[in-house]
Amino acid sequence: MEQFLQVGVISSTHGIRGEVKVFPTTDDPTRFKKLKKVLMDTGKERLELEIQSVKFFKQFVILKFKGIDNINDIERYKGSSLLVPREEAVRLGKDEYYIADLIGMEVFTEDGRFGVLRDVMETGANEVYIIDSDKHGEVLIPAIHDCILDVDVAGQVMTIRLLDGLI
Repeated sequence: MEQFLQVGVISSTHGIRGEVKVFPTTDDPTRFKKLKKVLMDTGKERLELEIQSVKFFKQFVILKFKGIDNINDIERYKGSSLLVPREEAVRLGKDEYYIADLIGMEVFTEDGRFGVLRDVMETGANEVYIIDSDKHGEVLIPAIHDCILDVDVAGQVMTIRLLDGLI
């Protein structure tokens, strides 16, 4: 399991005083108000940043980090992921999972191995699991109780039922 979970991605700068627009990758963007710090993953290193202020603009979160007061200091970090330790992640309800825990999971049907969960597509109604099937190529499975029979995060195994018309 991942030790750190992504809560957002820096999409661009905002103004000239070091603020950034963050595209939230969490279900509840208001959680940024409660965060005191985040880890910024640049791809080469992880920097701990203290959050100084939080605002909201359309679908974005506007963050100001302590000690970064100029557009030139933050501009190079566009596209960087913002992470939090798993212990600070939002608590999940029944039948809810962190996407990071699902990716790479072995997927089985009642008849045997089906493939590997490659990605999760978030739609308005429900999530859709993108599975690389050994036999059928890319298969899209809706994350609904009729299709998802069991998810074992610790064992990295998911059991699904293929409804008519899915493959």
